[in-house]
Amino acid sequence: MTELAGVTELLLSRIRDVPDYPKPGVMFKDITPLLADPAAFAALTETLSDLSVRHGATKIVGLEARGFILGAPVALRAGLGFIPVRKAGKLPGATLRQRYDLEYGSAEIEVHAEDLAAGDRVMVIDDVLATGGTAEAALRLIRRADAEIAGVAVLMELMSLDGRQRLQATLEGAALEALITV
Repeated sequence: MTELAGVTELLLSRIRDVPDYPKPGVMFKDITPLLADPAAFAALTETLSDLSVRHGATKIVGLEARGFILGAPVALRAGLGFIPVRKAGKLPGATLRQRYDLEYGSAEIEVHAEDLAAGDRVMVIDDVLATGGTAEAALRLIRRADAEIAGVAVLMELMSLDGRQRLQATLEGAALEALITV
């Protein structure tokens, strides 16, 4: 068994399926048992950190909210800066804002305007890639700040929701790494 396969097996063993949450017919993937297990959380952090370094990242962006939980220790482990991308209206000071469409309606995310600059290579970290809307908006924000995309790295990709397909054009050849696909 390869080292990555062993990590993937460990991570999968710590993710709990919660049927019919938040609504009937949905199988929610609960990562809180993984976060509560120091060995699993450390393995996840190490793997995402190694991916970030391998892709030449100079900064880590974490997407609200679970991307904060995963991205901050990854940045620390890799010796990189951490930048939170938040829901609109949550950051003080000058921000860049990006609107994106949801299934019903739209939403906005933002980042402090001074946190990213030309020359930065940014790895976006999140827990799940589902439809790809938030990640796509984050990539657009990063480029509006004149920074480059090193890639996107997620713990889990939900294949049935086609997020990878949605992100392909916006990635412009940057990496999309999912440790687990379901």
